[in-house]
Amino acid sequence: MNTSQQLAQRFREVLLNGTWIASTNYKDQLQNLDLKVATTRIGDLNTIAILAQHIHYYINGVKNVLRGGTLDISDRFSFDFIPMETQTQWGTFLTRLWNDAEEFAVLTEQLPETQLYSCFVDEKYGTYLRNIDAIIEHAYYHLGQIVLIKKLQNTRL
Repeated sequence: MNTSQQLAQRFREVLLNGTWIASTNYKDQLQNLDLKVATTRIGDLNTIAILAQHIHYYINGVKNVLRGGTLDISDRFSFDFIPMETQTQWGTFLTRLWNDAEEFAVLTEQLPETQLYSCFVDEKYGTYLRNIDAIIEHAYYHLGQIVLIKKLQNTRL
């Protein structure tokens, strides 16, 4: 398995189907989650829905570059989302997250080894490898938050 395939596998593990690192993944944590739970705020913590949208924001932004497009995202907008008000909106978002995550993984698998070590958009962002690794690490960071928020919600019931 080459490096691109390994990165894609690690990405799928955190988003779609893995349990090796965190014993869970986004799909396990979110796919049957009620919107009320996803949007319940505990103190000043972000909601589960906002964290999921935040991760999706970065997946989509980097995915656009992997498709040959431009980098059109900015950290300052990475938590700006219209609130979800219905279970249907939540379900639609989750379907989009799973589909975009799989497309991101496929695009990652297809990257030539040499491209992994080339400049990602601008030198200040480092390499493709660094950015894909960052997406994976960032996803695990927020997955941990989602798990903890769910546990806090369960203790409050």
